[in-house]
Amino acid sequence: MKKSLFLITMMLVLPTLMISCATTRELEKVQAEQKMSDAKADQAMKDAQAARAAADAANLKAAETSGRAESAIKAAEEREKAAAEKERIADEKAKKAEDAFQKSMKK
Repeated sequence: MKKSLFLITMMLVLPTLMISCATTRELEKVQAEQKMSDAKADQAMKDAQAARAAADAANLKAAETSGRAESAIKAAEEREKAAAEKERIADEKAKKAEDAFQKSMKK
C-alpha cells in the first residue's frame, strides 16, 4: 500500500517538476530578452537626454533672440520719438518762416 501510494505520488510530482523547470535554452532566451530590454531602456534614456539638451539650447536661443528683439523695438521707439521731435521743430521753424514772410509782405 505504501509502495503504491508512493508510486502514484511520484507519477504526479515528477512530471509537474519537469514541466515547471526551465531549460538552459529558455533561461538564455530570457536573459537575452532582458539584455535587449536594458539596451532599449538605455537608448531611450540617451535619446531623452539629447532631446532635453536640444530643448534647453532652443530655449536659450529663443531668450537671446527675444532680448535682441526687445532691444530693437526700444531703439525703434527712440528713433520714432527723435523723428517726431525733429518734425515738431521743423514745423515750428516753418511757421516762424511763414510768419516772417507774412510780416514782410504787410510792410
